Amino acid sequence: MKKHGLTTTRIIMLGFLAGAFLGMLCLMLPISVKSGQKVDFFDALFVAMSSICVTGLSTVNVGQTFSGFGQIVLLFLIQFGGLGIVTFTTIVLCLFRRRITLSDRMLIQSAYNLDTLSGLVKLTMKILKVTLCLEGLGAVGYAFVFIPQFGIKGIWYSIFHAVSAFCNAGIDLLGGNSFCQYADNIIINITTIFLIIVSGLGFPVYWEIIRVASAHLGKNKNTNGRKMNLHTKLVIYVTIALILTGAVLTLLFECNNPDTLGKMNMPQKLMASLFQSVTLRTAGFATISQEYFRPASCMAYLILMFIGGSPAGTAGGIKTVTVVLLLASMFANIRGKKDVVVLNRKVSDDTIRRCVAIAVFSLSTLFLLTMALLAVSQGDFLDTLYEMTSAIATVGLSRGLTGALNPIGKIIVTLTMYLGRIGPITLALAFNSRTPMEDVTYAESKVIIG
Repeated sequence: MKKHGLTTTRIIMLGFLAGAFLGMLCLMLPISVKSGQKVDFFDALFVAMSSICVTGLSTVNVGQTFSGFGQIVLLFLIQFGGLGIVTFTTIVLCLFRRRITLSDRMLIQSAYNLDTLSGLVKLTMKILKVTLCLEGLGAVGYAFVFIPQFGIKGIWYSIFHAVSAFCNAGIDLLGGNSFCQYADNIIINITTIFLIIVSGLGFPVYWEIIRVASAHLGKNKNTNGRKMNLHTKLVIYVTIALILTGAVLTLLFECNNPDTLGKMNMPQKLMASLFQSVTLRTAGFATISQEYFRPASCMAYLILMFIGGSPAGTAGGIKTVTVVLLLASMFANIRGKKDVVVLNRKVSDDTIRRCVAIAVFSLSTLFLLTMALLAVSQGDFLDTLYEMTSAIATVGLSRGLTGALNPIGKIIVTLTMYLGRIGPITLALAFNSRTPMEDVTYAESKVIIG
């Protein structure tokens, strides 16, 4: 689909880029920074890109550097990035009562990979309502802690961190140590975990759960109407499995580490392990400083960050469904099966090819840009790989490398965050020709592999 001469993928790509540069210009205004503070071009671009890409990495202390106006700019960028350029644009058109054209509807359809053009505008407005509702609940949860601690400023802190958590941004105003001071605060932990999980499921999963629940409550005699589709089942099963796996591995590897879980009692260890596992799903908040985790834990975290959340949500990574389908394809090949079958459902070859493209492009981008960052910064390998995996998966966790980046290093990480947010496959398709495929069949030939 083309709109004003641009394909859908190019609109998404240029939309995020334009938003980042506009945010950078706003952050460089004197009104955006506190008295005595200064933000240069590289830091402004880095923070703006991190905000709109809902990553969470920052080269400056956000709470101490930016004024109230600057923080509002960041909040706007985070919300814009969380909803996405297509959803956000549609919402603005609706609010100003502008006509939604057929091209606009096709843009929404393409962005959400839907099969029909009917009800797309209502779907977009439902996304806005659900987003505001869940962020509101999160703000109420945070208010129980932040208002007693910070007074009237606690209201703003509650709103900002609720939006940041739901959009999986991980940007905080608390002094640069994220939620480390609240490692034993059950309200902060539960509120943050709730916002990260629900936003990481993806909006289509919400509608499917509501549909199935309504079918059961309405005593729908059609048993097919009471069953969840394959996508929703995969998202729920894999999300639970990854969260439990991350929590168990954290508890196993860090239980006796005095710098992480070692000094906590068992309930605190369980809560901290669960929080760490959940925040790795591209959230970026931390109740334990990442540089203190052991290498074995970090290796597990690299995998969890790279996988990320689920499609059509606010999370990053190559997505849970992509990983499941790749594993299913691998096992099908090992067993000599012609079709890839998941939960008694066949998956199309086209979907598998897209999964392969996403994984290969993401890994290639990660390795190339990690090598580039190592070349210009010569930092510790694990810290650098952790930083870059966090950037491309839009997680926002760091082992302390972000603040030590030189200007070239900042540009490399900024580019990584951008590629990670818009999606490697989106960037690859953005430059593809839209000419029809020729109906040509080529002669088959065998090559040796393995």
